[in-house]
Amino acid sequence: MTLYNELIINALRTVNDPDLHLDLITLNMIEDLQVDGNKVNFKVVLTTPACPLKDKIKQDCITAIHQLVDQQAEVNVEMTSRVTTRRAVKQPLLQGVKNIIAVASGKGGVGKSTVAANLAVALGLSGARVGLIDADIYGPSVPVMFNEKLTKPHAIEKDGKMLVVPVKKHGISILSVGFFVDPAKALVWRGPMASNALTQLFSEADWGELDYMVIDMPPGTGDIHLTIVQQLPVTGVCIVTTPQEVALADARKAIGMFTQDTIKVPVLGLIENMAWFTPAELPENKYFIFGKEGGKHLAEEHKIPLLGQIPLVQGICESGDSGIPIVLDHSSPVSEAFRQLAEKTAQQVAIRNATMEATKIVEIIR
Repeated sequence: MTLYNELIINALRTVNDPDLHLDLITLNMIEDLQVDGNKVNFKVVLTTPACPLKDKIKQDCITAIHQLVDQQAEVNVEMTSRVTTRRAVKQPLLQGVKNIIAVASGKGGVGKSTVAANLAVALGLSGARVGLIDADIYGPSVPVMFNEKLTKPHAIEKDGKMLVVPVKKHGISILSVGFFVDPAKALVWRGPMASNALTQLFSEADWGELDYMVIDMPPGTGDIHLTIVQQLPVTGVCIVTTPQEVALADARKAIGMFTQDTIKVPVLGLIENMAWFTPAELPENKYFIFGKEGGKHLAEEHKIPLLGQIPLVQGICESGDSGIPIVLDHSSPVSEAFRQLAEKTAQQVAIRNATMEATKIVEIIR
């Protein structure tokens, strides 16, 4: 290695990952360094394609080389990514999935499914490989939200076993119990039947290799939640609430369930949905019809990140009914809110993987 290469390496040692608080060299995030005269080329391998700080990291690299090595250097930085995982070994279900993100809420009616659907699509738009499981057994809504109400997934034989092929829509893979039941009839299932049906979505489907699996959980705290954390290594959970006190009270219970000593699933953060109402004709106005910043205060109370504040606009309802998630509508301000939510969620997943113990299933001893 030449002296010039050494100077480049030393300069990049001064550039820290803002989340992990270590330099890029120590984190092995610099690859394919090539120096030709005053031309410097290398890759920065981020922990997620949805990194919200990629532009800052790139500029910090260029600035460090100009200030510490050569002000005239022509620096070309290619920003790429390799999604991290902390899954423990020998976990049979969803083996090809690096990270499992549960989206939960303490109560119904807070827009959890809308958030889960748009979060999954937004992660996919960033370049990640994403799956979405509709685990709300008694009230599956993903078929409606993706305009696949009449879809019946087909099966293939793989390694001597018949596997369901997830539906591909808007760049992500989706499965829901709603694909397999009559939408006009109520599901009258006891807990074990519902849990077994859900398990089939994990174990009898050809999910392949994914960076993120988003699970739209049912509301409340019950059998389905325990089934998921006991069968899947959940990377972390995002809690959805609205600003009003009745929703916040149930969100506290959801946080308490996942953080209790017998479960200990990391809470990635809180999502405040319906944070304010903005009419289409007055896009700059905010009306706090459900209260102001209740979710923000709850996040501060529990010392967890506030991942996003999603406004209430008519377009969200219309997009859900039409089967086109609103994150795909670049003219809507809510689209950017969901994109930022995806970035912050991916950011928290990367921090969790770098700072916590390996992800494993929960063993609840009664």
